[in-house]
Amino acid sequence: MEILNVQTKEREQYVEITDEIKRLIKNKKIENGVIFLYVPHTTCGITVNESYDPAVAEDIMHSLHLIAPPKGPYKHTEGNADAHVKTTITGSTLFLFVENGELALGRWQVVFLAEYDGPRTRKVYVKFFKEV
Repeated sequence: MEILNVQTKEREQYVEITDEIKRLIKNKKIENGVIFLYVPHTTCGITVNESYDPAVAEDIMHSLHLIAPPKGPYKHTEGNADAHVKTTITGSTLFLFVENGELALGRWQVVFLAEYDGPRTRKVYVKFFKEV
């Protein structure tokens, strides 16, 4: 297993980690297989979406604010209840395919670490499964 450490700079932000994942694939010499990504945090998730237009990430964050506003009638009183809700929606795991040594993403897709309670140093656990 590999661990990516990602430093976030804001309370809420999407940090693209696609290049770091591609570097791991190249270093491990994975030609074909699957990679499993897991974020071991309760206020930070992982997702795939578009980065070409930064408005997409802004729209997603805005929509999550409508669902789970920072100040709400939460029973969890640590001040980050909204981050827990957003992480549950985003999720903390991804499976991605590797084909011919390349991460198999769509034309506009990238991998984002989804920070909802930063700034912090976050971990992404990466496990490789080679095709036999």
